[in-house]
Amino acid sequence: METLTLILQLAWTFFVIGAFTIGGGYAMLSLIQNQVVVEHAWITEGAFTDIVAVSQMTPGPVGINSATYVGYNVLFNATGSQLLGVCGSLTATLALILPSFIIMLLIVKFYLKFKSSRLYAGTMDWLKPCVAGLIGAAAVILILKTTWAGGVPHVQLLTENFPDWKSWVLLGGAFAASYWGKVNPIYLILAAAMAGLVLY
Repeated sequence: METLTLILQLAWTFFVIGAFTIGGGYAMLSLIQNQVVVEHAWITEGAFTDIVAVSQMTPGPVGINSATYVGYNVLFNATGSQLLGVCGSLTATLALILPSFIIMLLIVKFYLKFKSSRLYAGTMDWLKPCVAGLIGAAAVILILKTTWAGGVPHVQLLTENFPDWKSWVLLGGAFAASYWGKVNPIYLILAAAMAGLVLY
């Protein structure tokens, strides 16, 4: 019974995330983190960061990949069963994509009619900054942990994600290579993997 309740909670959580996410997988990460780490405490901050890292390296959208890995971890950690872990993966993944599937079915026939509308254009103009903010929030969440006490925020560095100076050098190098050097992300992932093997 507890397992069924957990599966239903997982399904509802990711259905809501899928229904209210605008801007793709990176915008979705802050919502996923808030639900699975903060609200439900299903996994730790460090485990979530590992999931995001693996999700970025595996084929497919990062948001869906994250849901798949989170679903597996939640059910496997609760039951110790790999089969139920796979069930958790399927539950979270399907629940996440279901709202988008339903919405696209409903609006696809109206898109051509309304795409030149000023109301549509204005809505898109307002959503773009919101999407940028959600993506930025996802980056900050992976670096900082914020807790509230008496209405005052307390910010601290996530030492699990940045344990020493070498991790900061890797972060800086990856950012510089990506932003200024325009290095292919695949090469950055491979280089980071090699650097991790050598340094750690």
